[in-house]
Amino acid sequence: MIDIDTFEVILDEIANTLPPVFYENLNGGILLLPEVKIHPRAKNKDLYILGQYCTHPVLGRYIVIYYGSFERVHGHLELEALRREMEKTLKHEFRHHMEGQAGIRDLELLDQQELEDYEGRGQ
Repeated sequence: MIDIDTFEVILDEIANTLPPVFYENLNGGILLLPEVKIHPRAKNKDLYILGQYCTHPVLGRYIVIYYGSFERVHGHLELEALRREMEKTLKHEFRHHMEGQAGIRDLELLDQQELEDYEGRGQ
């Protein structure tokens, strides 16, 4: 796995390819945090959160990417495959932002369905 500084450079490169309209009202920008984030509904600490779109009454709207989670889930990948996963995650979070701006919840509902599918596995 690449180190967090290299990860940040690549994340910035990806972010800089996105159209300016994506950033409208994203006043908190994109944050890269070093930690591993496990989903609160994980069965055996096996469901990692790679990124989150957050809204906060004071901090505003922002995206968080969790380097530690990427390391756990995608640390085995070659650089180009890792870059594709980073881009996929960043665009996923931007979609949450864009849909939130438009009052649409399609991706939120899809994420909820995937979580329910995960919870139903192994029963």
